[in-house]
Amino acid sequence: MKTHKQTNGVRPLDGITVLSLEHAIAAPFCTRQLADLGARVIKVERPGVGDFARNYDERVKGMASHFVWTNRSKESLTLDLKSREASEVLARLLPQVDVLVQNLAPGAAARLGLSFEALHEQYPELIVCDISGYGAGGPYEHKKAYDLLIQSESGFVSVTGSANEPAKAGCSIADISAGMYAYSHILSALLQRGKTGKGSHIDLTMLESMVEWMGFPLYYAFEDAPAPVRAGAAHASIYPYGPFLAGNGKTIMLGLQNEREWKTFCDLVLEKPELATDARFVSNSMRTANRDALRDLIIQAFAAYDDEQIIERLEKAGIANARVNDMKAVWEHPQLKARDRWTHMESPVGTLPALLPPGVNNSYDFRIDAVPDLGEHSAAILAELGYDEATVSEWKAGGIV
Repeated sequence: MKTHKQTNGVRPLDGITVLSLEHAIAAPFCTRQLADLGARVIKVERPGVGDFARNYDERVKGMASHFVWTNRSKESLTLDLKSREASEVLARLLPQVDVLVQNLAPGAAARLGLSFEALHEQYPELIVCDISGYGAGGPYEHKKAYDLLIQSESGFVSVTGSANEPAKAGCSIADISAGMYAYSHILSALLQRGKTGKGSHIDLTMLESMVEWMGFPLYYAFEDAPAPVRAGAAHASIYPYGPFLAGNGKTIMLGLQNEREWKTFCDLVLEKPELATDARFVSNSMRTANRDALRDLIIQAFAAYDDEQIIERLEKAGIANARVNDMKAVWEHPQLKARDRWTHMESPVGTLPALLPPGVNNSYDFRIDAVPDLGEHSAAILAELGYDEATVSEWKAGGIV
């Protein structure tokens, strides 16, 4: 693991201030990525409680895995948003803010006077990004939306899992998709502001983000055609493409994309060249229709070899393949180590490993600062806004910060 050196170069979002009224995953994942690019992110949390994702688990030396992942490089400001004092604090803070992000309950930001409509005239350059489950308007506007529920509503769960049972994704993909689209929309809004001088409003929903990702299954089921079958870790419409057992019981993923690869696979990997012209398997559609018979033949051929021997054969034949890594193997992945993708970050529980954000830009390094403790930066931020120690102490005693 390397020591992450803060760059002397200019990061893309240096000088940009983001105020985020955020919890859980979608908005925090969005704003953490803004912080990675240099933005100052002020995270507003409830006094004494904080972002409820802080308490999802205690797996990282007592801190929650989700929170550690999505909240580095931020400043934590505790503030009771319903208090009169909070309105005064925000009035002093907003003139310095470039982007306001919120994923509060539907309508909550508007009730606090923090909607785009309420703020735009006074802060015309402010970009406001509202992240919600279903968006403003429509019959689902006030419906509660969690990651699993959006995975279900978007159709994702219906095409994921085994033939007998649907499954959700093993990570929060509905939150992640919304966070990614919010991130890209904010970057585009900053570019637009550079051209027009005006801020804009982003209405970003988890449902629409996930349905965009469902493009293949949607078009596959075009005009009431049958949807892709649930095929576990295999592909619904390409075969062989998915998991196969080696003789030592370990699973190998492999994928064939075309007829040339199919012939090579039969000749060099299975050593059964006659299968390439078998009428049951002469095209991808036929192989998919007869996948059970073909799976049996492949597993029979693989039974004589362990996973490393099979992978060696696949590599020599130029057939795409992968190991099925568990989390321990990912921590130790040789490619991530070879590319020096691990660094470290500070936190309230000490130094922790951190994966550098995907992609490398040769003109700057990502910002990798500490995961904040609850309210860690409240006093400093309030001092910047002109509040004295006595006032801050009084507010802390009263549960306002």
